[in-house]
Amino acid sequence: MRKLLFTLCAGLLLTTGGYAQPTPRQLLPGLFEAVQLGRIFPDNKTFVDAVPLQSPATILAAWQQQKDTPGFRLEQFVRAHFRVPDGAAVAYQSNVAAGLRPHLDTLWTVLQRQPETQTTLYSSLLPLPRPYVVPGGRFREVYYWDSYFTMLGLQQAGRTALVRSMTDNFAYLINQYGFIPNGNRTYYLTRSQPPFFALMVQLLAEAQSDTVLRRYQAPLLREYAYWMAGADSLAPGTATRRVVRLRGGELLNRYWDDSTEPREESYVEDVEAARHSKQPAPQFYRNIRAAAASGWDFSTRWFGEEGTLASIRTTELVPVDLNCLLLTLEETIARTYAVQGQRATARQWEQKVRLRRQAIQLYCWNPAAGWFTDYDLTQRRPAAIRTLAGLFPLAFEVATPRQARQVVSGLQRDFLKEGGLLTTLTASGQQWDAPNAWAPLQYIAVQGLRRTRHPALADTVSNRWVRLNARVFQQTGKLLEKYNVIDTHLPAGGGEYPLQDGFGWTNGVLLKFLDSQKARR
Repeated sequence: MRKLLFTLCAGLLLTTGGYAQPTPRQLLPGLFEAVQLGRIFPDNKTFVDAVPLQSPATILAAWQQQKDTPGFRLEQFVRAHFRVPDGAAVAYQSNVAAGLRPHLDTLWTVLQRQPETQTTLYSSLLPLPRPYVVPGGRFREVYYWDSYFTMLGLQQAGRTALVRSMTDNFAYLINQYGFIPNGNRTYYLTRSQPPFFALMVQLLAEAQSDTVLRRYQAPLLREYAYWMAGADSLAPGTATRRVVRLRGGELLNRYWDDSTEPREESYVEDVEAARHSKQPAPQFYRNIRAAAASGWDFSTRWFGEEGTLASIRTTELVPVDLNCLLLTLEETIARTYAVQGQRATARQWEQKVRLRRQAIQLYCWNPAAGWFTDYDLTQRRPAAIRTLAGLFPLAFEVATPRQARQVVSGLQRDFLKEGGLLTTLTASGQQWDAPNAWAPLQYIAVQGLRRTRHPALADTVSNRWVRLNARVFQQTGKLLEKYNVIDTHLPAGGGEYPLQDGFGWTNGVLLKFLDSQKARR
């Protein structure tokens, strides 16, 4: 049994990028599939977060011995051999009467987790050295891009030490694994998420001066190397992993996952969805995983002409928002050299910024739509679908004034609803489509509007978002992961799991908006 386990794990490690940390599926071959496909738990994430109470070899041997005996119950077996996470998010009752601000202040403590003093053997959790804040609900670990928006609130709340701790944790992950995983779980070690680390460093520098830039230069450079790996050997019109060289020789990036297997945390959903796709299963799984790396899992933004999950083609698209984030990573690296007086090196990085800005303009501006869209590598033209990702070039000062005016016109006409801004204009049943809206995108849009001198519309968006958040809190005592901004009396829907409360990035953006409103009065 031990020899079989080693052989199976080694094979799986080869298919998931060669990372040394084995995942639950790699540790528990056969049993993993039986539990997930048998729907022992309504949410597939429950089992991958469970902690084995004995060695995997011991558990597998017991399962092999017992599974065919009369009266065997798999759920009972799992609960006897694993510490299963509690389904409840937190044992916390809101005090609605106290108001939003006291609720937010309490949630920072409720959602904070302390560093793991020692690694729990065979757990999927990757230990972190310093305290951090989790989103809440089923999300029991730190998440990469979520954390930046959580940090916005922590900064407003005067919790700079926790902002520093979380930034240090992400630097630790880069040093440990060469990149920041989607979350601190072994099953996330094949992909990253939208690269907000540079913005975290910028946020900390605002509070602690530019000396912060020097401190984080090495992890910033290493994250950049992760995103650009293989770029130097690319011929025009080709791509490798996360980097693409366009027809004119320009370099841009895409989302990617190193695995071609079903996601372990959504195993049943992926296996079932692959049956309906015309793509070979490995290709379909990679596209599903790449969409998870984008944070937009899932949206018609990534779908083919059929407009269904079965047609997902994430790796064929160059995302406009991703490339704006990598532009600010390049800008931040340039600043790390400038503050140390290394002007020649800083200018080299500033040149990378100029080239990326030009490439985003060339490939992602869709003049017919009056919008920034993803670039379609297969069709060799900007994608037709407009999404709120088109506001990133405004927020990161890529858009010209004329382009910004066109985007703002379309935003006000088509995306602005009673509760805020739609994610896309398509009602597909996917959670990153209409009628849903998400805190991080409201924040980016408001930043873009302010930076392109459209303060009135920025105020309208933030006011509507705050009003919706506050009303739902008054009715439910909760701040939610996402909201329905068309019919604000109905909950948001879609996705692979029930609507989650907590919720890290909602809390952070809400407090930022509340304080901005107060400052403008």
